Amino acid sequence: MTTRGNGRTTGHRVAVIGAGYVGLPTAATLARFGHSVVLAERDLAKLETLRRGLSPIVEQDLDELIAGGVASGNLSFTESAVEAVKGARFVFLCVPTPQSSDGSADLSFVEAAAKEVAAHLATGAIVVNKSTVPVGSATFVEQVIGRSDVSVVSNPEFLREGSAVLDSLNPDRIVVGSDDTQAAAKVGELFATTAAPLIVTDATTSETIKYASNAFLATKLSFVNALAGLCEEVGADARDVLLGLGYDKRIGFEFLRPGPGWGGSCLPKDTSALLHIAKEAGYDFSLLAGAIASNDEQLARVIGKVEQMCGGSVTGVTLGVWGLTFKANTDDRRESPSLQITGRLTELGATVQAFDPTVDAEAEPREDLRGLQLRADPYEAAAGARALVVLTEWDEFRWLDFSRVLALMAEPCIVDARNLLDPSAVRRMGFRYTGLGRQ
Repeated sequence: MTTRGNGRTTGHRVAVIGAGYVGLPTAATLARFGHSVVLAERDLAKLETLRRGLSPIVEQDLDELIAGGVASGNLSFTESAVEAVKGARFVFLCVPTPQSSDGSADLSFVEAAAKEVAAHLATGAIVVNKSTVPVGSATFVEQVIGRSDVSVVSNPEFLREGSAVLDSLNPDRIVVGSDDTQAAAKVGELFATTAAPLIVTDATTSETIKYASNAFLATKLSFVNALAGLCEEVGADARDVLLGLGYDKRIGFEFLRPGPGWGGSCLPKDTSALLHIAKEAGYDFSLLAGAIASNDEQLARVIGKVEQMCGGSVTGVTLGVWGLTFKANTDDRRESPSLQITGRLTELGATVQAFDPTVDAEAEPREDLRGLQLRADPYEAAAGARALVVLTEWDEFRWLDFSRVLALMAEPCIVDARNLLDPSAVRRMGFRYTGLGRQ
């Protein structure tokens, strides 16, 4: 591992392919670091939003970062990936790698992007796999590009949705992997102004670091959720138990919050992919398999709490739901535990009235929202409900008028799957309340 000191960055021409949750913060951050960045995005609606200096996704401080890049002239946008890579010294592939039916990562978008730009790359260009990709993907992309004068480097992202800008500007570490150590070092230097520790390794190790990081975080969350369940059984307060754990410097407070289950674009996909890799290698990774199974059990546990609040069954019951994204401060609903729970509740015969700050109740619902009755505000979602279920930890839910919520509901019951609310306060108002690992 090489640790860098502060240094000045010499601007380079950079192309970023894909303006999603990884590509957009990456492009805007590199522009902030003084590089000339062209971001390619085929979605014309997204492209128009970007050209106005705005972010098409919900991400704290990203609008300002994009606007600054556009104003400085360091950040521009195009519909064409071919146009973006012309003359670029570095080309970042930030396209989706969704989960296949067998748990492995689908590299079809990566392959398509590499094929599209291969013939148009400048001599000596460095292609950077930024998307989360399986072990061996750098070699795969090299083969797709088929050019000996182009290097392929793995540079996994470690961004938390909702905090992607902060994480991009202040990374814990920069990991770069390649058999071409000079190319890897050059990619690392793009981020020199962060002064973050730089780990230069081979591509296989770099790709494994990404999966290992997410699998560990998922396992930590599964442990916390299981621990909260144990606290309920023995009468302990999970909040104080986790406080006692978090002050241990070997453990820390990050990811010590019980919830309805872990989700999003990374943890479910990456844990499944790493388990698939282990099986292909003939390794029994039972610890990781247990973490995944524990997450499924947590979803069922939350549903059981809702059923218990409603007398043992939700058939024919109207429920209010607050929060549909997989976490607060993002509009990402991919693999959201909120949607998995609401989907199961509707299958059980419940009518689900849902509100989320990032969902337009008047717009035509997307496929993942079908079956839900979308509401324009949290009060409408609570109206006539026999139970209110808090599934995403949006801070604004703390500060609502709960006397109004109480008057609107058919029965004053709250299932807080994020431990967001103050149990004593809502109980004093007349609500029946249950959280995770709390009395």
